[in-house]
Amino acid sequence: MRQECKYFESRTYRNGETVRKCHLDLAPDAPWRCPDDCPRFERRLADRSWTHGTLVTPPTPAEPASVADGSAAAVLDAAEDILNSIGPQVRADVEAEQARARRRGWRRFFGRGG
Repeated sequence: MRQECKYFESRTYRNGETVRKCHLDLAPDAPWRCPDDCPRFERRLADRSWTHGTLVTPPTPAEPASVADGSAAAVLDAAEDILNSIGPQVRADVEAEQARARRRGWRRFFGRGG
């Protein structure tokens, strides 16, 4: 990953695990590499008279073979397709439950069961 990119994010958790990603979700092979010709690559701002912290991330683990041959990206794409396909149904279920809760709330307010 290009750590000098404006959209690079890194977070280290208490257990020592580190997440490295592109804020714009444009790096399908994260955390190992960004696309060579990424259309949104922008260098982080230079010093503009404010103080910057330092970006210190643990070393990136060795790149597995599945990144180079594209199979890791294919699995992630398939998982994303599954989630996208059920999204409308999940949204409809949540909205229906919220509507039921609103109706129950009005009945309780006016004292008619619920």
